[in-house]
Amino acid sequence: MRITVNDEPREVSAATLAEALDELGFGAARIATAVNGGFVPATARAGHRLAEGDRLEVLAPMQGG
Repeated sequence: MRITVNDEPREVSAATLAEALDELGFGAARIATAVNGGFVPATARAGHRLAEGDRLEVLAPMQGG
């Protein structure tokens, strides 16, 4: 299915957010996720089903001083 990941069109075969993150190479990374503007906690990713046209935002924490 076609989704948008961080403003980039992507094609994934995954049905859930967790599967899509694995497919896209995020795996077990410590990240924050939102689908269509709504925050999806890590505990809900495996049950969050994706649909054609969904917009996924993946944010990694930044370190610095």
